[in-house]
Amino acid sequence: MAAKAKTSARRKAATKSKKKTPRAKVGKKKKAPAQKRKTSRIAGKKTKSSAPLKIIRTVKDMRKYIREMRSRRRRIALVPTMGYLHEGHLTLVEEARRLASVVVVTVFVNPAQFGPNEDLDRYPRDPSGDRRKLKLAGADVMFMPDTGEIYPEGFQTFVDVTDITNDYCGASRPGHFRGVATVVMKLFNIIEPDLAVFGEKDYQQLVTIKQMVKDLNLGVQVVGMPTIREEDGLAMSSRNAYLSPAQRQQATTIFRGLRKARRLLDSGERDAAELAAIVMDLLREEQGLIIDYVSVCDPETLERIPEVEKQAVLLVGVKVGETRLIDNIWLEVKRSRKRSRR
Repeated sequence: MAAKAKTSARRKAATKSKKKTPRAKVGKKKKAPAQKRKTSRIAGKKTKSSAPLKIIRTVKDMRKYIREMRSRRRRIALVPTMGYLHEGHLTLVEEARRLASVVVVTVFVNPAQFGPNEDLDRYPRDPSGDRRKLKLAGADVMFMPDTGEIYPEGFQTFVDVTDITNDYCGASRPGHFRGVATVVMKLFNIIEPDLAVFGEKDYQQLVTIKQMVKDLNLGVQVVGMPTIREEDGLAMSSRNAYLSPAQRQQATTIFRGLRKARRLLDSGERDAAELAAIVMDLLREEQGLIIDYVSVCDPETLERIPEVEKQAVLLVGVKVGETRLIDNIWLEVKRSRKRSRR
């Protein structure tokens, strides 16, 4: 009897203990359902959606917004564009989004960088499409001033970056880079960005902006991004919209020539004239292509070089019908790997 009483007492104690500390359920805990993050696809890329895109049209309102962001200690990125946005532009916006907490994209067709007989009036424009794309790409602000906001009546001050702009596009389009440097300088003054993102397709433009920032002690980090290409290799450009189907096919010769030059370099050719000639020969096979320049140059100074020792940039400018297209490719001498001794 005494043994039974003890056993009963133990069972009661065990039951009380179970009530105080319930056993953990076997298996994984169910997590609270997470809020779905809205996403969109832009040319096959998945990007976060942003808060409602803010449209600003005046310098006064732009400066007011920037002061507010600075008071919150926000890091500001600028992406200057002339609109009619494509995936190449949106890649710049995505990089700006990665590097900063506030992304300002300017959409302004800058008259100062167009010559008298160039395509200012017919340059493609799509402001509603640009707004939609910028929202999906994660931009915070679309700064879309009219010409009078940037160049008010009586405007007479320009920024001129000299040596780097004398050749290539600068020789073919007198005053073009003066217009580019001036508008970018004005945007830097209005928006006061921590960094600005540009595409490497316009390589001479990128080097010009870097030189201006260096020479004028501007506190802006200039970020260059690789060229984005269509499936057929054609560098993405707003001016591609001008091309007919036949011209579009002809234009693919540019990148084929650039790749052929790179393969020649990889096979051991170092002579800059030979590398340029292989591109020119391919371009000359296409009727309707007018060659402006094909040059191998130093990637920092843009001076023409006799041979590729380490790195160089091969620049190409052509006209396809009435449409001017530019492209480039990096040339880099690959170091031969020494065999390890066993």
